[in-house]
Amino acid sequence: MAFHEVLFPIAIGFGATGGPERRTDIVQLASGHEQRNARWADSRRRYNAGTGVRSLPDLHALIAFFEERRGRFHGFRWRDRADRSSAVPPAAVTPADQTLGAGDGTTAAFQLVKGYGIGFSPYRRPIAKPVAGSVRVAVAGVERSEGADFTLDPTTGVVTFLPDALPGAGETVTAGFTFDVPVRFDTDRLDINLAAFEAGEIPNIPIVEIRP
Repeated sequence: MAFHEVLFPIAIGFGATGGPERRTDIVQLASGHEQRNARWADSRRRYNAGTGVRSLPDLHALIAFFEERRGRFHGFRWRDRADRSSAVPPAAVTPADQTLGAGDGTTAAFQLVKGYGIGFSPYRRPIAKPVAGSVRVAVAGVERSEGADFTLDPTTGVVTFLPDALPGAGETVTAGFTFDVPVRFDTDRLDINLAAFEAGEIPNIPIVEIRP
């Protein structure tokens, strides 16, 4: 298996449905109380690409993409229109959007993350597939330059500072970016009825996030 650094057709993905999923076990006690256990530390996104198929050209583009990925075998990039930026829409990306950590004078690599919530139990989501050219980084509030001060691996989401630009002890490292979701098809079979499709029936094409 491999991961193909290619984006799912944007026109089809724009009309898709889906979002985050979590796994929680709930045990109902005899007293009427309940015990809840979170089985997953990280959420996982699920989508249905079928709802984005609006024409026969869309359908043929999707079949070609599915065949090249060999069904569930190879992963690819997915652009989640509801959640693809470090900033809160409609705000533009800034280098102060997300806190990656604090420098110590020796650490060079920082993983891109996006935070959700600020009050009770904030969640920090690792971002592994940033959009190349979109990442802005700052140290102690001062924006740094990609290439001159740091490099970015768009296949892992790791920002690496160059030796003469390492964040000093206690200096906060922040970043802003847009990103894609690493996913794969969650089926090895497409059931498509052209007669039903032309009558308005949408095929079911499940897609699931690949965790790093």
